[in-house]
Amino acid sequence: MVAIGQGGHKPCVQAFGADQFDSRDSKERISRGSFFNWWFMTLSAGITLSFLVVVYVQDNISWALGFGTPCLFMVMALALFLLGRKTYRYPKEDYKEKNALARIGRVFVTAYKNRKLNLADPGLGESLLEDGSSQKCRGWLECLGKALLPGEGGGEPCTRKDVEDAMALVRLIPIWITSVISTIPYAQYSTFFTKQGVTVDRKILPGFEIPPASFQSFIGVSILISVPTYERVFLPLARYITKKPSGITMLQRIGAGMVLSSFNMVVAALVETKRLEIAKEYGLVDRPDATVPMSIWWFVPQYILLGMIDVFSLVGTQEFFYDQVPTELRSIGLALSLSAMGLSSFLSGFLITVINWVTGKDGGDSWFNTNLNRAHVDYFYWLLAAFTAVGFLAFLFFSRLYVYRRVGQV
Repeated sequence: MVAIGQGGHKPCVQAFGADQFDSRDSKERISRGSFFNWWFMTLSAGITLSFLVVVYVQDNISWALGFGTPCLFMVMALALFLLGRKTYRYPKEDYKEKNALARIGRVFVTAYKNRKLNLADPGLGESLLEDGSSQKCRGWLECLGKALLPGEGGGEPCTRKDVEDAMALVRLIPIWITSVISTIPYAQYSTFFTKQGVTVDRKILPGFEIPPASFQSFIGVSILISVPTYERVFLPLARYITKKPSGITMLQRIGAGMVLSSFNMVVAALVETKRLEIAKEYGLVDRPDATVPMSIWWFVPQYILLGMIDVFSLVGTQEFFYDQVPTELRSIGLALSLSAMGLSSFLSGFLITVINWVTGKDGGDSWFNTNLNRAHVDYFYWLLAAFTAVGFLAFLFFSRLYVYRRVGQV
C-alpha cells in the first residue's frame, strides 16, 4: 500500500510543483531549477525529523502514537494543498485528444512497419532537430524518421512532434541505465550501514545511545547543509566561471554525484576494514554480540557523503528527466528517475545473493556472514566502488553524445 501510494504521489506532486514555473521565461526557468533543490531539502527535513522523533516515540512511548502522528500531518498537508487549488497554474496541453504514450508508441510501430522503406527526402529525418544533433543521432533519425512516411497500406504518417518526442525518450535510455548502476550504493545505507552500526559503540552523549536506524538522520542533516551551500555558494561561483545561467549543466551535476558515489564506497570500505581490524585486535571475531570498541562517529563521513550525493545526483536526475521528456510525460519522467533507484535496490539484492553463494559454497566465510566480524562487507564496498566507477565512465561516453531537447535549458 505504501509503495502504491508513493508511486502515484511522489512523481506527480513534484511535477505539478515544477509546472508552476513558466519554462519560456528565463528567470522562472532558473527558479524552477532551484525548486528541485529546495523541494528535496524540505522533504529531507521531514524525513530527518521522523528519524529523530518518530522512531524514538515508537521505541519508547507507543507504536500507535508513532504511526498516528505522521497520519495527522499527512491529513494537514492534504488540507493545505487543497486550499491552494485556485491559485495553481494548470498548463495547457496541445494534444488533449490523444494520449501521449499512445502517440509515441505509434511512432515505434509505424517506424517498424516502414523499416524497409527509404526516405524520399534524405534531409527529412535530419531536419527533425535543428540544434545540430542529427550528426550525433543519425542512426535513430534514419529509423524513427520513417514514421513520417505513409505506410504501404496508405496508413496515416506520424507528425514531426510525435517523432521528436519518441526520439527524446530513446536518447534517455542510456542515461537511465547508467543512473541505475550508480545508485546501487544507495541500498547499503539502510542495510549494511545499519548492521555495522549495531556492532560498535553508539554512545554520542554520556548516558545516551543512539539507535542504529536513527543514524540515517545524518544524511538529512547533510542535505540540509548541502542544498543552501549548493544554491548560495556553489552555483554563483559556477555561473561566474562558466558564464551560464544554470552554472553547470544537468548532466554535469549528475556526473559529479556519480564521482562522489564511487568515492563514498571507498570511504565505507576503509571504515569497515578498520572495524574488522579492531574486532580482531580485541579478540571479538567470534563474539558477534560484543560491542566493538569503535565509535559510531567513524561512520559519519559516509552518511554525510550520501547527503551530498543526493543533492548532486538524485536531484540532478529528477530535474533532468523532468526537463527532457515530452511535456505531457513529465510525471512519468520523474517516475523514471525514481525507478532507477528502485531497480538498483533489486540489483543490489541480486549481487548479494550471487556473491553470498559464490563465496560461501565451499564452506568458507561468506562476504555476508551473519557474524559481521567474520564477513567481508569491505570487499563488497570495493566492488561497488568499481561498479560505480565503470558506470561513471559509461555515463561520460553517453553524456558526450547527448543533445539537450530544449535549447537554453541546460
